[in-house]
Amino acid sequence: MFCALCAADNPNSGRFCVKCGAVLQGQRAMPPSGHAFVPPYSGPTETSGKAIGSFVCGILFFIFPSAVVAIILGHLSLSDIRKAGGRLIGDGWATTGLILGYLGVAFIPIALIIAAIAIPNLMRAKIAANEASAVGAVRSVETAAYAYAATYENGFPPSLAAMGESSTGHSNCNHAQLLDPILTTGRKDGYAFSYIALPAMVDPEPPDTPQASANGCAVRGGTGFTINADPVTRGTTGLRSFFADETGVIRFASDGAASADSKQIR
Repeated sequence: MFCALCAADNPNSGRFCVKCGAVLQGQRAMPPSGHAFVPPYSGPTETSGKAIGSFVCGILFFIFPSAVVAIILGHLSLSDIRKAGGRLIGDGWATTGLILGYLGVAFIPIALIIAAIAIPNLMRAKIAANEASAVGAVRSVETAAYAYAATYENGFPPSLAAMGESSTGHSNCNHAQLLDPILTTGRKDGYAFSYIALPAMVDPEPPDTPQASANGCAVRGGTGFTINADPVTRGTTGLRSFFADETGVIRFASDGAASADSKQIR
């Protein structure tokens, strides 16, 4: 029998508790439990696949809807583990997946708010940088055109390529090496550049002036030039178009191609 004071186990014939000495007062043995004792499971165990899935989705919480999937799998795996009686393990994986999933659910709205604020600002900054680069490129073309005319006595260069790189590595009238090779392709930093020598010469014969011919000029230059810079994708790579000619003044337009009548950049 069990002592009512200290719960010590005593022989049924005993009068005093062997542990605390209390009078047992004729107590009888405790009735047997209504439920049979089930020993802990000691066989092979298996890690819950749902728990691992919850952990993996929790790590990828920034990819919608991984956070939600992590939460669902985490709860399902914990329920399965409790019901398995020790046959399933992985509650640590499931708990971690749940924590990451709930963090992801809280993080996604914040990230969306930040993105909604940051992305337009980044686009405006990129557009401003592209426009500044385009103005700088137009100035570079102007400078190169005047340097070409002064060096080769062939007027202003007939094309952007005439101011570009030479395959021999030495500057000449046909490839004066005065411009950035990227700019001579007509595309740079989200802008397309169009250069025209004026007057436009269609005669393929070399120039008539002895000095120009002596300088190896294969194409006659112009008495003037125009350079247009337009966004490749208006509104995305740039907003304004730019124009310049031999006067050295750069002009711009916000609603289409710029011309000699457009507003002057201050």
